[in-house]
Amino acid sequence: MIEEVELAEPREREVLVKMVGCGICHTDVFARDQGLPVPLPAVLGHEGSGIIEKVGSAVKTVKPGDHVVLSYFSCGHCEACVTGHPSQCDQSYEVSFGGVYKDGTKRLSQNGVEISAFFGQSSFVTYAVADERNVVKIDDDVDLALMGPLGCGIQTGAGTVINVLRPQAGSSFVVFGCGAVGLSAIMAAKIAGCSQIIGVDAVPSRLELARELGATHVLNGQEVNDTVAEIMKITGKGADYSLDTSAVPALINQALYCLKTLGTAVSVGSTGDREVCIKPQYALMAGGKTLIGAIQGDSIPQLFIPKLVRFYKEGKLPIDKLIKFYSFEEINKAFEDSHKGITIKPVIRF
Repeated sequence: MIEEVELAEPREREVLVKMVGCGICHTDVFARDQGLPVPLPAVLGHEGSGIIEKVGSAVKTVKPGDHVVLSYFSCGHCEACVTGHPSQCDQSYEVSFGGVYKDGTKRLSQNGVEISAFFGQSSFVTYAVADERNVVKIDDDVDLALMGPLGCGIQTGAGTVINVLRPQAGSSFVVFGCGAVGLSAIMAAKIAGCSQIIGVDAVPSRLELARELGATHVLNGQEVNDTVAEIMKITGKGADYSLDTSAVPALINQALYCLKTLGTAVSVGSTGDREVCIKPQYALMAGGKTLIGAIQGDSIPQLFIPKLVRFYKEGKLPIDKLIKFYSFEEINKAFEDSHKGITIKPVIRF
């Protein structure tokens, strides 16, 4: 059921955005089901896109009429921000999952009861208030609703490859989980010039799409006896790089064991309190391997999202092949289709 709520005016460094679209991400599901303890009641949604309608008195980077993608908040002042890693901002967790804006207050309410925000934007709405640092101006000659997932899922997958792993041309790359994040990583690995790109999943349709988007090999994890052994056969000595998007402990281990000596694995899935058992001597030390955790592809959204738009316009990042649009009234069906694997990246078009 869709309900009406009250939205406060944007403050001096905030903007009012008329929403055009918003992607549905696994993190929305995780928060809805309280795997992330977002204070309820809350309005979720964090892959928004829209048009700036109003700006606060101190806003400098956007103006009314600009087309924008909404991404995560960062303060711009802490050590992580000033060293170019705003995804690790000191305030990012509180603003993303604590239900408040950077000043500790809220903008949404209903009948006098305050409602928690999500990622400092809450984009499952017709209008959203966000901090200036949440929004990224993009070209206005692309379908704006299609661009929403650039703010999180696609940025996470592509950014982890381009910004974190930075693979050399001719190297080998494996992704575990061919959802929106994994498929975005596959497209980015192709852009980076990886010669062997291996997609691992259990859904045949996703593996077919992985091939279409750049995977040179695909493996159905439920059909092969030993996924790591198969990857070793394909690569010879193991992969240079791997990415786990699933947060499944067994697959995180496979992402490590499939690497060659001095290889690097990255984990990006939300695990919550789930524990992952790793044997350091065999999984890490023996081969001098590295396991990294990354958020949002370690991207600076104001720089990286316009780059992703350019890749899309050049035909190198065909994100439209991942996306299916739903009306706002169909939001529950969109969540259901995502859960069932029917749709890789549902996007609500307002």
